Amino acid sequence: MTCPAQSILMIDDDRELCSLLQEYCALEGLALQAAHNGEAGVLMALGGGFDLVILDVMMPGMSGTEALRRIRARSMTPVLMLTAMGDDADRILGLELGADDYVPKPCTPRELVARIRAILRRTGMPPDATQPALFCGDLRLWPARRVAELRGNVLNLTGAEFSILETLVRNAGRTVSRETLSEEGLGRPLERFDRSLDVHLSSIRHKLGPGRDGRHRIQTLRGRGYQLVQE
Repeated sequence: MTCPAQSILMIDDDRELCSLLQEYCALEGLALQAAHNGEAGVLMALGGGFDLVILDVMMPGMSGTEALRRIRARSMTPVLMLTAMGDDADRILGLELGADDYVPKPCTPRELVARIRAILRRTGMPPDATQPALFCGDLRLWPARRVAELRGNVLNLTGAEFSILETLVRNAGRTVSRETLSEEGLGRPLERFDRSLDVHLSSIRHKLGPGRDGRHRIQTLRGRGYQLVQE
């Protein structure tokens, strides 16, 4: 019995790139559909049925940033942003709005599919009913369902944020290096000058709020990495 192809939505006004990636994805066992403007893309993304959305920042009409804002208002489907090479402002804004990761353009289909698979690996793992919940004080995570609760309240985390937090919870009280967090949390090696991990950690800290002692629950250990404080 063959598994159904994972479904990808690409929102990009570059029709040639979309067509090229559709052909490449088909060879890789991925089913890709395309929307060529933000308005149509948002409607398709919110219609459900996609495992991941690829979203270009620079589009006429509705920008990729606004499209991401509208998608995140109603859906936590993983989003991979396409940004201009060296445009850190768009990149950081996209991550702050809830993008899971980004790829700078121009990029090759091979590079893009590698990043797609990294995201799908960490967000599309089959449920394991025997996998126990993880605890750290009043924080609970259910990796099989990818659900996190703080004091009984569900945390609204993106796929990347959940994976990073899961890595920290599994190592609560111990230092986790940036390299490990990138490998296990983002599913890829840490890249030089890449600030995506910092943006995701900032968002997680904000959603967790302070601990009982008023400090951040996730502490930065300069030159060593990060540590989730046990309470």
